[in-house]
Amino acid sequence: MNFGIFNLMGLRDNPRGVAGVIDDTTSMVKLAEDIGFDIAWFAEHHFTNYSISVSPLMMAAFMAGKTERIRLGAGVVVLPLYHPMRVAQEIALLDQQSGGRAVIGVGTGYQAYEFERFGADVAQKTEMFLEYWAVVEQALTQGQVAFEGRFIQVPDTRITVRPVQQPMPALFCTSPSPQILRQLARWNATPFVTAGWRGSKALPGLVDKVRSSWVAAGLEAARMPVALQQYIHVTDSKSEALEAAERARYVGRMVTALRSPDLVLDGSFVQAPAFEDEPPLETFRDNLIIGDAHYVAERMVAEIRELDPLHYNGFFQFGDMPISRARRSLERFGAEVIPLLERELGPLEAIGLKG
Repeated sequence: MNFGIFNLMGLRDNPRGVAGVIDDTTSMVKLAEDIGFDIAWFAEHHFTNYSISVSPLMMAAFMAGKTERIRLGAGVVVLPLYHPMRVAQEIALLDQQSGGRAVIGVGTGYQAYEFERFGADVAQKTEMFLEYWAVVEQALTQGQVAFEGRFIQVPDTRITVRPVQQPMPALFCTSPSPQILRQLARWNATPFVTAGWRGSKALPGLVDKVRSSWVAAGLEAARMPVALQQYIHVTDSKSEALEAAERARYVGRMVTALRSPDLVLDGSFVQAPAFEDEPPLETFRDNLIIGDAHYVAERMVAEIRELDPLHYNGFFQFGDMPISRARRSLERFGAEVIPLLERELGPLEAIGLKG
């Protein structure tokens, strides 16, 4: 098992606006590299303040010039929103620019608001994904593409820019579709599972659902790898813990609003009131991994023992959290939490390895 840092790059009250979010993200990624994290992930969302990371591959390429070791992942490329020939070349170029540090995360997306503005139909996202991935796969692994499908047609084309990592960089996927899992299985794709603000209580059930889809795809349940994503904030302060929970709640409210057909915006900012049956703030705090170093380690040990993840991705700066607090939390995670995990679990690299 190794660690990742997830960068949603939301904009809420950053004093320097978009430029401030970019600077904060750079600071967090460089710190994560110093601590020894394996992957820095960059989200993809469009048109609203939910995320300014409109291109995870551009963000990864930008960070390639500011880092030396940490791998750089698209978390994830929303494949139905791309021409697959372009995204395949950009993945290969990122791998060349970074010296073989690219990681591919792919998904179908879910926000109808985004799809509409790209002229795509969110109801067809799975069918589009399957065709587009077939093109990307050919380009990356063969350096040659010829494809005739319902959504895309590509004449016979030779590709100049190929990835350093062959046959392709490590692959992760957020879609639980059996068809997609089956299509990606030949490349040992790792399913990515996140429960958002519902956190630890919801994660096991979500992993079980993905495993059911994995089996429905004709794959062996015991051999399914898993990557987890969790909100993490290390603090000894009860008031700061609640403030972190409020930042997570803000993200959760935006996700709920963006899933609604009745999305309300103030300019490009999502208007995200309390959602139906929203629990009290303390529930957000308790669902997520927020507390002192020993508490955080205890919660993570229980999750890791139950779910045996190959990769554990931490969301450390959420809701446009002030950078000083996010950095302090990440520093303490490296200095205090990781040693506690190793003491309880033994060598972390031995966790998550399947058959």
